[in-house]
Amino acid sequence: VVTIMGHVDHGKTSLLDALRAADAAGGEAGGITQHIGAYQIDWKKEGDDGGDAQKLTFIDTPGHSAFDEMRSRGANITDVVILVVAADDGVKEQTVESIRAAKQAGCPLVVAINKIDKEGADPSVVKQGLLEHEVVLEDFGGETQSVEVSAKEGTGLDKLIEQVLLQSELLDLKANPERLASGVVLEARQVTGQGAVATALVQKGTLRPGDVVVAGAQWGRVKLLLDEAGEKVDAAAPSRAVELVGLGGLPAAGDSLVAVENEAAAREIAAVRQQLERERRASSLFVARSTADRESFLGAAAADALPLRVLDFVVKSDVQGSAEALASAIEALEAADDKLQVKTRVLRSGAGAVTSEDVMLASVSNAIVIGFNSQASRQTADEAAKANIELKEYSVVYDALDEIKAMMDKLIRPPPSKQLGSIVGTADVLQTFKIADVGKVAGCRLLDGYIRVGCNIRILRGNLIVYEGKLRSLRSVKSVVEQVDAPNECGVSFDDYQGMEVDDRVEVYLPKEGQGTDFE
Repeated sequence: VVTIMGHVDHGKTSLLDALRAADAAGGEAGGITQHIGAYQIDWKKEGDDGGDAQKLTFIDTPGHSAFDEMRSRGANITDVVILVVAADDGVKEQTVESIRAAKQAGCPLVVAINKIDKEGADPSVVKQGLLEHEVVLEDFGGETQSVEVSAKEGTGLDKLIEQVLLQSELLDLKANPERLASGVVLEARQVTGQGAVATALVQKGTLRPGDVVVAGAQWGRVKLLLDEAGEKVDAAAPSRAVELVGLGGLPAAGDSLVAVENEAAAREIAAVRQQLERERRASSLFVARSTADRESFLGAAAADALPLRVLDFVVKSDVQGSAEALASAIEALEAADDKLQVKTRVLRSGAGAVTSEDVMLASVSNAIVIGFNSQASRQTADEAAKANIELKEYSVVYDALDEIKAMMDKLIRPPPSKQLGSIVGTADVLQTFKIADVGKVAGCRLLDGYIRVGCNIRILRGNLIVYEGKLRSLRSVKSVVEQVDAPNECGVSFDDYQGMEVDDRVEVYLPKEGQGTDFE
């Protein structure tokens, strides 16, 4: 079993396409692999007419950072890892994460330096970059093999497979095909007309239609086994990946799959696991709802503790692994300024269409429902609209994460304005009062820096910009002054603006040389 790993858009799926003469990435939204694909190929060296073809099972893992868990699972079920690094781009963030996952799983690496046909390609930069992350290639006296390839041109593929087969011979891989099957669930999804369909990798024994299996908390009798092309297969031997039809529900990606003697044993095992799963979900939902309150209570004693705002989400995806990966990525997002911290939590994630139950959970928790490659029915969408629940649908993972990040950014203060110049001070409005011949004046305390006559001013109310303009006058105590430094207090008035309120934030900007002062 060979797993292809690497950074997004470095050519993992294109390399696999070159090996199996297919085009999987062309069907992925955004041009990136967002599901785990498993394929078996028969490889025979070109010009070799004697001997049997070698069978290799390839697992293609997504490269986007949101799919760390799926990549990690790929490394944990594989024998050899092909690390794909683009010769024109070098070692990137997900390259490093893939190296870490492979090392944790104890899998030997074969580095495929891809896109050597592109202008600007420099394999030596890749080799040096790998050295920084303790991947020592043979060129530098290490044990890790590297092959320069071009998935587009089809060059170097024979040598790459030779290196993979060499690693497999060194590992001396063996499995007993005569016992009851066991393996792992790679993915699971609902298919209309078939019900729960799980992509499973058989690791021991042989899986056949009619076998009774337990996958996680689900069980069933195998009705149908399909290969990657959708063709029926009569048996799945060790290292074979197949789609399995017949389970009573969706298992989680990464769940173990075991064939048992009879339905009674399967039913008993699944019942215990389902009870444990229900208890886990109930407790996790309770924890999710109470975490923010508990953190607020425990943090209240800290003088510098910021108020916490939590955005809740319900995540549904077409496949289980994508739901888990997206949920983890959403929960990792956070934002903060000096007044507020914003975090996220996922109340529930799972595979399948968005249901009325999801909408109900979102309505009682004021959550947003995310459908990733998973559409809600017209009836469910109407229920969400009546309950005033936001229902957002995405087909590309980074579109979902970018929009959620934008939601969070709207709750905190905007970044400093480059248009107004360089920020040199901030102040808070403590009180407002009126002075004859001057108008409304704000009494402020400088938090940092200074405020000077002639500076540009931006006033924020929460996260809203309410004024951009010029400082009109500046007083310290009762005297007119040119500048006040932190942490002193001052009185200020602004050109053409009388709407200051207590707790407004005043930002002071030093105009760039030659910068105009027209704020119309």
